[in-house]
This record gives sequence, C-alpha cells and structure tokens, in this order.
Amino acid sequence: MKEKELILDAMKKAGEALNAGKIAELTGLDRKTVDKAMAEMKKDGSIISPVRCKWEPAQK
Repeated sequence: MKEKELILDAMKKAGEALNAGKIAELTGLDRKTVDKAMAEMKKDGSIISPVRCKWEPAQK
C-alpha cells in the first residue's frame, strides 16, 4: 500500500515520534487516510508508540 510507505518514509525522515496530524501535514495525505493506514500499521507491528499519541517505525 502506497500510503504506508509514505508514512514510514516521513517518520524516518523526521527522526522523531510523530502524531497523525503531523504525518498528514508532511505527506500531503488526508488525515482520515493517515488514521486508517496507521491503524493497520499498529496491528501489523510496523509502527510503535514510544510516547502517548506519537508514533515511530518499529525498526529504525
């Protein structure tokens, strides 16, 4: 899925944990699209939350 790749790329480039709003801003994706993709990514373990409401790639 293209959205997941964009989200992971934005997270890696930022170098810090990001919230969904910031990811939407960085990628240019719609917030609902980001939320949906991140929900799937949380389930499959590709992203983790080191701080409440902020996410980063599971493997850096």
